[in-house]
Amino acid sequence: MTIRLFDSEARQKRVFKPQDPSRVTMYVCGPTVWNRAHIGNFRPVIVFDMLFRLLRETYGDDAVIYARNVTDIDDKIIAGSVETGETIAAITQKYARIYAEDAAAVNALPPTIVPWATKHVGDMLAMIESLERKGYAYATDTGVYFDVPQVADYGRLSGRKLEDNQAGARVSVDQDKRNPADFALWKFTKPNEPDTAVWDSKWGKGRPSWHIECSAMAAKHLGKTIDIHGGGIDLQFPHHENEIAQSECAHGEQFARYWMHNGFLDMAGEKMSKSLGNVTLLNDLLEDWDGEVIRFAMLSGHYRAPLDWTDELLEQAKTTLGRIYGALRRVWDAEGGRVTDRGVLKALQDDLNTPIALAELSRLAADANSAADRKDEAARAQARADILAAGSLMGLLAKTPAEWEQGGDGDDNSRIDGLVQARLDARANKDWVEADAIRDKLAAEGIEIMDGAGGSTWRRV
Repeated sequence: MTIRLFDSEARQKRVFKPQDPSRVTMYVCGPTVWNRAHIGNFRPVIVFDMLFRLLRETYGDDAVIYARNVTDIDDKIIAGSVETGETIAAITQKYARIYAEDAAAVNALPPTIVPWATKHVGDMLAMIESLERKGYAYATDTGVYFDVPQVADYGRLSGRKLEDNQAGARVSVDQDKRNPADFALWKFTKPNEPDTAVWDSKWGKGRPSWHIECSAMAAKHLGKTIDIHGGGIDLQFPHHENEIAQSECAHGEQFARYWMHNGFLDMAGEKMSKSLGNVTLLNDLLEDWDGEVIRFAMLSGHYRAPLDWTDELLEQAKTTLGRIYGALRRVWDAEGGRVTDRGVLKALQDDLNTPIALAELSRLAADANSAADRKDEAARAQARADILAAGSLMGLLAKTPAEWEQGGDGDDNSRIDGLVQARLDARANKDWVEADAIRDKLAAEGIEIMDGAGGSTWRRV
């Protein structure tokens, strides 16, 4: 099976060939845990979960090592601690837990490794010292910086030339720097900062920069050269560009063999971001929408393209997913089928083409309905096996059809089950007036009863 991925550095699709098929490595930049994450932050979570699933399908579950870091050293975290009086540990642990819960709600598998920055400061210091010994780093009154002009191919990932990196354009302004493009490796402590955000170093007390964190953690857990490095397109410059420079200068080896970046999530044509004030929290969305609906909506666009996030998109996702679950219900009791259709897999092998994969999933649902209409038991069993395998690969159809269609909470569902049984009892006693009254009562609540040869079931409509 051949996987083709769009490599941001090569600017074209390339056949994916891992260094070692028995240990495929992937690193994705994770959250800075200072607040709740918005839905735009979860696009890379879902995109690279799809890739994780595809790689596991191809090379085996135990052969894929996926690391997604937690950044728990950051100016925003420190500011939040000073403002609220909460400890840094309390803030970061709280929001890391919420992030993991939100990711699970959209059916993202947990990464193999979740390294925290504060646990790897020693690795970061060792890397900075290596860069200094090799002449790529220098100390000033404010910190230790990387000397960018020494890297001849700096900018090869983003396509930016060194002269384009003017101060103020995502490049920090600091009079101590030799060049505006030079970036921090170690930041000296500022007045009134909590002791828990301070570490000792040969240059003085301080903390590591964001860029060095990812480089050190990737090397520690995945090796000096990793197969795939992923993240949002907004991280391509300067974060990923800087990771390449410092990692390759420190180790003398290629840092990442494939670079992948997902596009922005847009609200009314604008990139979603806290600075623009147009964010929607995933936690808030989950109050009104099932996590699978959110995942389905996210996968409806190709990961490299911008995606306009609207209620209409979610409604369409809910309707389509409901049709697929409805088809699955019609073959749910069929057993013994064998997976024969790999249309979804083939679509995902072509640079995670999820729009085509979802179309293939809908086709499988149509096949299931056709098999049910024909009452072809062998075809029903095969349709069930195919649709469940495809759904699992995409992180969808994780519920039973009844769980999807009934929703609600356990107590309310038990109440409805009781009413449905009472209606069946009334019908058995030929009490048609009572049976119709129960049906009408449930219909007024948006509950549809479905009578069949095997009894009666219900769903919310």
